[in-house]
Amino acid sequence: MIKVHHLENSRSQRVLWLLEELGLDYETVEYARDPETMLAPAKLKQVHPLGKSPVITDGEITLAESGAIIDYLIERYDTKRSLIPAPDSADHRHYRFWLHYAEGSAMPLLVMKLVFSRLGKSPVPAPMRPLGNMFASGVKDKFLNPQIRQHMDFWEGVLGKSAWFAGEQFTAADIQMSFPLLALDARGGLEGSPNLKACLTRMRERPAYQRAIEQGGEFNLSE
Repeated sequence: MIKVHHLENSRSQRVLWLLEELGLDYETVEYARDPETMLAPAKLKQVHPLGKSPVITDGEITLAESGAIIDYLIERYDTKRSLIPAPDSADHRHYRFWLHYAEGSAMPLLVMKLVFSRLGKSPVPAPMRPLGNMFASGVKDKFLNPQIRQHMDFWEGVLGKSAWFAGEQFTAADIQMSFPLLALDARGGLEGSPNLKACLTRMRERPAYQRAIEQGGEFNLSE
């Protein structure tokens, strides 16, 4: 049976959602974040050397990285091709783009913003927090926020032309892109982006998404 090593408030939630969409049996192994550092516990390194999530095991196979996990699960178990467009189609090319774009381009900016938002909080020493806040504010205002807005405008335009990121068919690429949308929504960042908000609503309405939340718990992605 597939085993998902699931870290709370993490991208592994997408793997649970995909497994629910595919109707596969799986087992979850729960891990809690360190309450001070918010990092994954050291025991995750017993599963994969990087000690990060998501990680799955399927028999003797161990896989990390959400994009690689999605590729593997789709290729091995989506025999009806219900979550991937037809090969050699334009939608398939869009699917590949969004599947890798989510982690390659979207998430680094959002993670950077989260890191900078914590420069004024523990575990940063109290005397340095005002300076940390000033530095973080400058980086966010001059670089991160404009960059994130540019990407969001790109998504908004795409979703103004089709219901989902790769076209009219819901695909695993939408599952991959759900985390950037959820992260932004948790911080009030989807205001003024009606297409993104509508897409996120459609995602949340899917029964498989709701079952994944029941399995892995609600997200808490606020800063």
